Parts: sequence; structure tokens; C-alpha cells
Amino acid sequence: MSTSTTAIQPGASPPAGVSYRYITRQPGVRSGNAIIVGTRVGVHDVIGLLQNGETVDTIVSRCFPNLTRAQVYECLAYYEDHRGEIDLLVARQMASATP
Repeated sequence: MSTSTTAIQPGASPPAGVSYRYITRQPGVRSGNAIIVGTRVGVHDVIGLLQNGETVDTIVSRCFPNLTRAQVYECLAYYEDHRGEIDLLVARQMASATP
């Protein structure tokens, strides 16, 4: 089954042969940052939660019950391939959340 999703960071490409079934970018949605297909949930939202103590189980049961475990794990895979991009987005999000 072929998908038309793309997960290319501006100015860079994912490692050769890497594609993401559940991660995409859409102009005008979440500033064009990587999101989970069919949602407005950013990869950085999921990673930020994991970095702040949530688990895969709590993310799919409490935080984002519309997500599957596979989608959360793919966020982790995307994070491994795009760590700098996601770390910056998480840091920005955390900075804007503090009073």
C-alpha cells in the first residue's frame, strides 16, 4: 500500500529509504510542522509529553485517545531522525507555557 505522506524537514531529507506512514506536513496546519496524519497533533506535542513523564499508554488512553500506539511509536522514530527540529519545537512550546 502506497502513501503520499512526506516527513521532510525544510532544507533536509530523511535518511535514505525512510518514509513515515503516520507522519506528514501540511502547509497552514501547525505552521507546517510534522503532524500525525488525520489529526492536528504535532510530533513535538507527543515527544514533549513523553519528555515530561507521560508514557505511550497514558498518551493513547488519556492525552490523545484518538491516537494509536503505532502512531506514538512512529513519533518516536521521527524524533530519532529529526531530533534537532523536534527539540527546538518542544523548547519553544515549553517556553510559551511558562508564565
